[in-house]
Amino acid sequence: MLSTALTLLAVLLVWSVLVLPERLFRLSPAGFLRIPLEVLVLVGLAVLLPSRWIRVVATVAGVVLGVVTVVRIFDLGFREALHRPFNPVDDWRLLPAAVDMLHESFGPGWADAVVVGTVLVVVLVPVAVTLSVRRVCRASAQRRRIAAGTAGSLGIVWLVCAVVGVQLVPGVPVASRGAAELATVQVAAAARNVGDRSVFGAELAADDPWSRVPAAELLTGLRGKDVIFVFVESYGRVSVQESSVAPDIRALLDAGTETLGAAGFTMRSAFLTSSTFGGVSWLAHATLHSGLWVDTQQRYDQLLPSDRFTLPAAFDRAGWRTVVDVPSNRDPWPEGRAFYRFDVDYDRNDVGYEGPKFSFAAIPDQYTMAAFERLELASGHPPVMAEIDLVSSHEPWTPLPRLLDWDELGDGSVYDGMPAAGPAPADVIGNAAQVTELYGQSIEYALSVLISFVTTFHEQDDDLVLVLLGDHQPATVVTGPAASHDVPITIIARDPAVMDRTSSWGWDDGMLPSPDAPVWRMDAFRDRFLTAFGPSPGAAVALAGPR
Repeated sequence: MLSTALTLLAVLLVWSVLVLPERLFRLSPAGFLRIPLEVLVLVGLAVLLPSRWIRVVATVAGVVLGVVTVVRIFDLGFREALHRPFNPVDDWRLLPAAVDMLHESFGPGWADAVVVGTVLVVVLVPVAVTLSVRRVCRASAQRRRIAAGTAGSLGIVWLVCAVVGVQLVPGVPVASRGAAELATVQVAAAARNVGDRSVFGAELAADDPWSRVPAAELLTGLRGKDVIFVFVESYGRVSVQESSVAPDIRALLDAGTETLGAAGFTMRSAFLTSSTFGGVSWLAHATLHSGLWVDTQQRYDQLLPSDRFTLPAAFDRAGWRTVVDVPSNRDPWPEGRAFYRFDVDYDRNDVGYEGPKFSFAAIPDQYTMAAFERLELASGHPPVMAEIDLVSSHEPWTPLPRLLDWDELGDGSVYDGMPAAGPAPADVIGNAAQVTELYGQSIEYALSVLISFVTTFHEQDDDLVLVLLGDHQPATVVTGPAASHDVPITIIARDPAVMDRTSSWGWDDGMLPSPDAPVWRMDAFRDRFLTAFGPSPGAAVALAGPR
């Protein structure tokens, strides 16, 4: 009786891992009512092979299926969080960043649980699957006639379902061959990954005309201006279109357009297609600044040791003081100086903040902007180019700070007690509607901070140029499974001469891009920006060549 029960459990485990769907939203009881081709092949081999070969074949098949199952589990998570497949060659390197994010957002208990769970998955799943496959094959060999008849009957049903295209769940065929397809996809992806190293290496080695432009001819249309690139975490197209939070955010952007317009500012907006989705923000930052498509960790690792000419390097050569302000960083960021050519690197320890953390966000966005104003934009300062990363809208989007009077901020102690007023991250997990609502509130907060920053400190400032953009879309819990990679971008300036340089872009007026606003790939921005603000648009276009 115990032996029969163990065999049934083994069959159930092998069957389940073979029919596991590739997307979480397709995970349902009906989704497991499928016939996996791979189990029919296994049973067929067990019936046909000599007994001495069965253990070897079953062990090899079990190990392979166990590894494929681990990849499938990680693939499910990556498709849900980052909207792309898991890459087993490179993506293991993202695990420390993921654990760090969980530690910052949910506390050490959650981070430790994820580490333990990951180890258990990587170790126990292949062992359990291998033992189960061996047991299934052994039982099939012991009852060859029954096994052959069952496999043959199911094989006929599988073939009929495959020909007809039977699906009990949309997108999930009853005739399953998911494990074989996943293995094929992963092998092909690994091959592409290896090949892409030389492809991207060639892009890095290619001639870059902008790197040869003399200082006197770079960014002449922005001389004397403070140019601030502000990345708003998770500010994606979903925040302004086709979501339950979009109406309120659109209203906020329309009101911001009116407020800034009354102060003499002009705004133009469009969309950029980000190289990442749901996270791994540094890929988007690298893409924007380098003018190269950096969509994998492998490409990022290749980029950093190179001498690629970045936007900060252009400003640095042309005489600006270049600054990067990343409040999510706990330690100095040497790559900021070595590759990007930032003169100054601010992390959470450099801006005098003594207040509480708000989940992942160590420092509220409003304090980040106030500290930047105090440290870099005091009267008489030299022209500054800066990247500022605002992270109050980082997942898990709770708890959130409130917008305060700028004079109240002090050292941040005014925020004491505020995090406890909002729901804890662990309290909203699994509640998609509440998570989406909190996401929308976080974007509203970040945008409100930026609008208030301009009107409070720079209402009559003709030398401020603000480029506001998202780094990537939020996770699929907010966007749904079919979202694009598009993020809004807005340029804001009070000097008409600055905005005249962008008139050929065709961007929409105001802070709110329409559904039909232009969409550029994010790697196109560097060249178009340098062209627009170069010595003259015509000369710069000729220099940069066609894009």
